[in-house]
Amino acid sequence: MIKKESKYQRIYSQLEELLQKEGDVLSKQATIAAVLYHKIDYFFWCGFYILRNDDLLVSAYQGPLACQKLEKGKGVCWSAVKQGKTLIVKNVEAFPDHIACDSRSKSEIVVPLRNSENDIIGVLDVDSDKLNSFDMIDAKYLEKIVQLIFY
Repeated sequence: MIKKESKYQRIYSQLEELLQKEGDVLSKQATIAAVLYHKIDYFFWCGFYILRNDDLLVSAYQGPLACQKLEKGKGVCWSAVKQGKTLIVKNVEAFPDHIACDSRSKSEIVVPLRNSENDIIGVLDVDSDKLNSFDMIDAKYLEKIVQLIFY
């Protein structure tokens, strides 16, 4: 656990420095997705879905092809938006109405993305191709990391 936490601390510091430079929301999302995907070995897919016209549409990501638009009201991403909190799913097959963009995904964590007014405008979605990959350390640091986009 200490090794995992120290790795996240290093990644957070790196992203904090990278994202201080001028850039728009999309470029910041792209930077976060790339750094996380390439630095954390159990991240099979890492990216953002953004709310547009009441749809969740894929934005910047790393990994296999993504679903372009998530079926409204279904899956982990929509559940995180509706509940307004981070969701950790140890086994996606056991999650009601799970949306399988890639059948190799086995576990998932979804973190709501909030703008500077604290409105949910999308989510950070991370999948692993192994069961039970995510825990509260992932949640803690991913929540901090997404805040870097607007602050």
